[in-house]
Amino acid sequence: KKQKKMEIPVIDFSKLEGEERSATMSLLHQACEKWGFFMIENHGIDIYLMDNVKQLVNQHYEANMKKRFYESEIPMSLEKKGNINNTDWESTFFVWHRPTSNIYEIQGLSKELCKAVDDYIDQLIKLAENLSELMCENLGLEKSYIKEAFSGSKGPSVGTKVAIYPQCPRPDLVRGLREHTDAGGIILLLQDEQVPGLEFFKDGHWVNIPPSKNNRLFVNIGDQIEILSNGMYKSIQHRVMAEKDGNRLSIATFYNPAGEAIISPAPKLLYPCHLRFQDYLNLYSKTKFAEKGPRFESAKTLTNGH
Repeated sequence: KKQKKMEIPVIDFSKLEGEERSATMSLLHQACEKWGFFMIENHGIDIYLMDNVKQLVNQHYEANMKKRFYESEIPMSLEKKGNINNTDWESTFFVWHRPTSNIYEIQGLSKELCKAVDDYIDQLIKLAENLSELMCENLGLEKSYIKEAFSGSKGPSVGTKVAIYPQCPRPDLVRGLREHTDAGGIILLLQDEQVPGLEFFKDGHWVNIPPSKNNRLFVNIGDQIEILSNGMYKSIQHRVMAEKDGNRLSIATFYNPAGEAIISPAPKLLYPCHLRFQDYLNLYSKTKFAEKGPRFESAKTLTNGH
């Protein structure tokens, strides 16, 4: 279906201190529940650092990745075969930051780039943790619930996919990145200021995510937050369209569970289950004219007729 223009929710982090806090929290809750993605401004991350990271990654692409991309199979098969269904028109590398970093082992990255990324990630992880605490507060969970659920013995996993979506001669024949949801937790995206291409699916339409102006960060929710929140917060399908003009830069950092973390819906968010209806009726007869919430809570202790 055709594109819709929608006002994507923008969460202003500077409003979390002060009288606009509850309105901002409620906007964040709606964004997680109804959209699964939003933008953050006034996030406190050093904007010179953000610009520096983008600039250094672009330079690295020009010097070390571009030639290799255009000489690879993908452009060749676009010329030969026409439509390409099982490939993405992207040039990428992946960096792990936590529990251990591998950035200094990646060939061809300048020391300057590594240092800038390290500093950026240190700040970004604080933001991700802060965001996870705000989500917990909105869900009525302990502040550290998500962080602890994500932590193996060494804490959550954090990694970054650095991607350039190069200029494409035939954007009608190939996707920059095919439709998918993200497997992990909270995704924080530092993206291009000029070149569009990212789209999210909402209410039956693909929504254009505009390039990030004014140092906004784009955030979306991964499958594990949907699971932990018992489906209250949604991970949403998205894709990247190939573009004829300009390369699109995308630096997506994943705040994820550790590989060994065991993920389940938060018990607090589950409905009563394995419940004998007669037992529920007995409880109901005593609490019919009271709030349903506390009744559900007591019903959780009636499991299997106990």
